[in-house]
Amino acid sequence: MTNLLEQPSVQTEPENVEAPVLTVTPAAVAKIKELLVARNIPNHALRVFVSGGGCSGLQYGMAFEGNPQEYDTLVEVDGVRLVVDPTSLMYISGSTIDYVDSLMGGGFRIDNPNAVSTCGCGSSFRTKGESSAASSSGGCGSCG
Repeated sequence: MTNLLEQPSVQTEPENVEAPVLTVTPAAVAKIKELLVARNIPNHALRVFVSGGGCSGLQYGMAFEGNPQEYDTLVEVDGVRLVVDPTSLMYISGSTIDYVDSLMGGGFRIDNPNAVSTCGCGSSFRTKGESSAASSSGGCGSCG
């Protein structure tokens, strides 16, 4: 005999939640908004990219862009849009973008979990499997 009062099992485990492509801190969001207003380009997005160069092999770059490309990944945080091309995304996926303002100078900082080595200035990095011509001391000619 079937018990009509039995409840179907309910899944209580959380679904697989994908990590965000990029995390942007409130300080970085505020600075990006400030720059968009100061440059009178409120509808632009901030392109975050990786290019070859720097003392560790790869370097970060940022630029405002009015028209994102078809294959870009769009990240929107508190009204601020960031775009990342597919190649750069392979290197910076899961990173956190912050803005640090200090007496020694301010700037955007990227905390990249994919980087195995970074330059002293924080603007260049190396990932696992990448070779580097730079010395292992982390010195950089562009570091202040």
